[in-house]
Amino acid sequence: MTKKLQNITNKTAPIIALAVIILIWYLCSDFEIVPAYMLPSPTDVAKAFVNNFSIMMKQAAVTLQEAVYGLGIGIVLAFIVSALMDRFHFLYKAIYPILVITQTVPTIAIAPLLVLWMGFGMAPKITLVVITTFFPISIGLLNGYRSADRDEINMMRSMGANNFQIFRHIKLPSATASFFSGLKISASYAIVGAVISEWLGGFNGLGVYMTRVKKAYAFDKMFAVIVFISFISLLLMLLVGILQKVAMPWDKKTRKED
Repeated sequence: MTKKLQNITNKTAPIIALAVIILIWYLCSDFEIVPAYMLPSPTDVAKAFVNNFSIMMKQAAVTLQEAVYGLGIGIVLAFIVSALMDRFHFLYKAIYPILVITQTVPTIAIAPLLVLWMGFGMAPKITLVVITTFFPISIGLLNGYRSADRDEINMMRSMGANNFQIFRHIKLPSATASFFSGLKISASYAIVGAVISEWLGGFNGLGVYMTRVKKAYAFDKMFAVIVFISFISLLLMLLVGILQKVAMPWDKKTRKED
């Protein structure tokens, strides 16, 4: 009974926390603690969300396309680079510091350069998404490879297995959980990266739409777009969670046993 009550509490806690935030937001707007032109009420944001949903969906199609392309390329590059870094130690020593340095540069600073070099099309947006999503996945994979059981690796070697077979049967399965952890982070980064790049140059997308409504001082629409972007990011993370359950059915069984 206590465990069931605890499970119910854990599931309802995020909803309660969100409800409290919305209530505080509503009270701040209703009692004009914060001016309405700076903080529109939740009801105004909800109306703007409903009235502009078709427009946001149209713009989201472009942003999602950029995010999915960039995330896909980032995943492929992460697999290749992490596998090479795991196989060749000198590559790990050479590339790892560069990967860390790339994460110290703000994406808002990189985006204008990409637009300058690649124009106002989809190329700079996809490139920025690749840069922002590549690091979490590659580091997750690399840590997963290095957490492989040494006894299993030694046993495979004693049986005459080559490096590829050890990688295929030992290291890659051990990195699956780390891969999906990095992918969840990168899925949310993908949308944010695409939106940031659209702020600084583009013709369509949620970032471009946000810039337009900001210049029109339509902050209710601005907040509606922010809510919409958060919703899309959560959906992508949920999709990754579903893929993880499909790819790792044993992990679900282990959690139930615990």
